[in-house]
Amino acid sequence: MPWVEVGGSDIYYVEEGQGQPFLFLHGMNSCAEAWFQQFERFRDRFRCIAYDSVNHGHSSNSPRDTEEPDRADELEGFLSALGIRQPILAGNSMGANTLLNWAARHPSEALALIPSGMGVPLEDTPRVPPQMQPLDHETLFLPIGDSLTEGFRASQPRMYERYLRIRSTATRIEALRNPRRLSARTVAGRRVLAERVSAVTSPMLIVVGALDRLVPMCERLHSLVPHSQYVTIEGAPHNVYYEAAARYNEAVDAFLAAIPAGRREN
Repeated sequence: MPWVEVGGSDIYYVEEGQGQPFLFLHGMNSCAEAWFQQFERFRDRFRCIAYDSVNHGHSSNSPRDTEEPDRADELEGFLSALGIRQPILAGNSMGANTLLNWAARHPSEALALIPSGMGVPLEDTPRVPPQMQPLDHETLFLPIGDSLTEGFRASQPRMYERYLRIRSTATRIEALRNPRRLSARTVAGRRVLAERVSAVTSPMLIVVGALDRLVPMCERLHSLVPHSQYVTIEGAPHNVYYEAAARYNEAVDAFLAAIPAGRREN
């Protein structure tokens, strides 16, 4: 269970396998361990890595009187700390937003980009998301909302409960009870993402569950990145990588297999 210091924060991460680095970025309220089904699929061919973002999982909390960290800055720091260059990046929801903002800064540096459950905000979407309201002091297991379906809860209760347990850590609960201010750098990046993402040249696969309310944002991302591939997984919700892991993994596997050998060697 390794940790690494990034920007003064203690970052927890998990790692399995060897070879080309394949980094997985979790969503808001989630954690690195939620990617275990992807580790099982790809660890025999890739160096699979996932970390807990600040204020999540087993990483440290940021000071209460400061802004939330800029997640793209955090990703840059993590890659630097581990000496990773030309990674494959997969991210869901907040993790996909991190991936896209990082890629806008580094249009060709990733071997491949795989955002899911997130795209580019529509033109009528508020540029500044609302500040979170504090969590009550009775909740210990964080609500899942529409990230997973009720059908999944009924058919695979153990998997549903695992997701509840692995992400409901003291770190995340403390952060939700004491929400930090939004990062000004993050807000600024959100404002220009639609203008900058079109310059990304790294291969990109956009994956979205058909039940995800963010489908229009994913479609807009696809339209802004002409070379991107787009996959919709029927019956899947926001956390498509978790509830529909087998189909998500198949789509990712096929995408990675088609990346030209010459690009892998650069």
